[in-house]
Amino acid sequence: MIARAAIAALLLACAAAATAADPVPPSGESAAGMSALDMRLTELRCLVCQNQTIADSNADLADDLRREVRALALAGKSDDDIKAYLVARYGDFVLYKPPLKPITWMLWFGPFALLAGGGAIWWVVLRRRALSTTTSATNANPAGELRARKLLDGEDDVAV
Repeated sequence: MIARAAIAALLLACAAAATAADPVPPSGESAAGMSALDMRLTELRCLVCQNQTIADSNADLADDLRREVRALALAGKSDDDIKAYLVARYGDFVLYKPPLKPITWMLWFGPFALLAGGGAIWWVVLRRRALSTTTSATNANPAGELRARKLLDGEDDVAV
């Protein structure tokens, strides 16, 4: 009984180790070609997941894109040709690092513009607050100031 359980556990461990192994590259690809392909796949965004590369995504579209990139690479296309093909088909959004051109200026410079605008608004608010506290202290109501002095001096005949 114990021997059967030990054999079953050993077979289960072997099966788990086999599934955790790296996948065998498809026929016709070397390990160097596979690493170059992985580099290409990490530069492309999954259009379904949007925050994952097509190498990391489990979406069906990402699987199709991986096969398509692999087929283009095996056909002898360069990285630039593959990127140009995908950009023509899906737009600049497919690239994790979109090119700097007028249509993407807001994407590249928008965060800095928002930060500068927020800093300018913050500076104006603080400046106005500082000016309002100094002007309110110097432009106090003269009648109220006279009444306050009389109260502080202890005069009892101040009308309320």
